[in-house]
Amino acid sequence: MLSDKAKSEITESLKKYTNKRSACMDALRIAQAEASNNITKAAMEEIAGILGMKPVEVNAVATFYTMYNVKRPVGEYHIQVCRNISCSLLGAEHLIKHMENVLGIKTGATTPDNKFTLKTVECLGSCGTAPMMQINDDFYESLTKEKIDAILKDLK
Repeated sequence: MLSDKAKSEITESLKKYTNKRSACMDALRIAQAEASNNITKAAMEEIAGILGMKPVEVNAVATFYTMYNVKRPVGEYHIQVCRNISCSLLGAEHLIKHMENVLGIKTGATTPDNKFTLKTVECLGSCGTAPMMQINDDFYESLTKEKIDAILKDLK
């Protein structure tokens, strides 16, 4: 259930668009921020009502983009590691395995304390500084095992 504040933010965001449906991604971002980094089915249904869309259309947007968490909640720190060609050629798979070992989880899982969720994504748009990852809204580029260890230590 969206709060009155979230509904108000979504309504306010409609002013930026000539077509209400165009605000779908912004509405999903607002709903996700409100619900501890997760989008519920109920929130998608409410967004659909506000934007004059079918719930299945909102769900299609939410499940297409990796920035939205629909299937299950994520940890406090949502780690998304790029595994596209540039990152792969520069060692992303080894770094992913390293993070799995350090965090004690497999890719796609969340630590038992709900602190970290580790996922892979196709592209984060930083081929020139590969390998890279995104943690919540922050980007980390030119990664090495040492850089990752320092980043994770700071977050723990």
